[in-house]
Amino acid sequence: MASPKYLTGDQSAINEFIDQFDVFLFDCDGVLWSGDHLFPGTVETLELLRSKGKKIVFVTNNSTKSRAEYQKKLTTLGIPSNVDEIFGSAYSSAIYISRILKLPAPKNKVFVLGEAGIETELKTEGVEYIGGTDPAYRRDVTPDDYKGIADGSLLDDNVGVVLAGLDFHINYLKLCHAYHYLRRGAVFLATNTDSTLPSNHTFFPGAGSISIPLVNMIGREPTALGKPNQAMMDSIEGKFQFDRKKTCMVGDRLNTDIKFGIEGKLGVPL
Repeated sequence: MASPKYLTGDQSAINEFIDQFDVFLFDCDGVLWSGDHLFPGTVETLELLRSKGKKIVFVTNNSTKSRAEYQKKLTTLGIPSNVDEIFGSAYSSAIYISRILKLPAPKNKVFVLGEAGIETELKTEGVEYIGGTDPAYRRDVTPDDYKGIADGSLLDDNVGVVLAGLDFHINYLKLCHAYHYLRRGAVFLATNTDSTLPSNHTFFPGAGSISIPLVNMIGREPTALGKPNQAMMDSIEGKFQFDRKKTCMVGDRLNTDIKFGIEGKLGVPL
């Protein structure tokens, strides 16, 4: 296997590398920034690629923000973008549920473990949901909850999907509801299965840590709709119509970003 080539400072080699590709897929957290800290050279690099006519797509597993909210973050950090350049796991999940899974009504409602980003993207696709940021689920479990969940009186008969994303208010009550929906046959989906997320120069529990209790309870994994799952790659390719061999994935995690690029048969994962 050829040794990696060090490009820094070699402008000719940098240009040669860039010219191989038409499209660059960028992970965001940990690649362009960490928390609210923008990494040096980020804006200049993106400007260079745009000046060469390259297509840029921001591909993130962060499900807490909708595409519009993510664009606001990019703008705040000084990164020019438009909503159509952003492809997040919340959006990918909404697309999958509405256009691919297409459960028959009325049993097509989604029980959400997650934040407002998921809810916004589900609304955009016309998908009904419960749970999520509803304050009714942000409390301690009670004896009446146990009784009502057990006999089904507190469950919605129209829930056909449990979608697990990063939930900053995960609790026992939400897990009880999700578990019993899954026991009743609901489809088990996850926005992504990252065990951790980068922020403030360290790591914190990620969306994958939210779904793990359910995995342990029901004994099976969810269908994941973020990186490295190829359902996300297929959706991105379908939207942007690019040649995979002329596309470069730029990321920081071997088990998500780089695996995403390799299994997607992109030109080079970086």
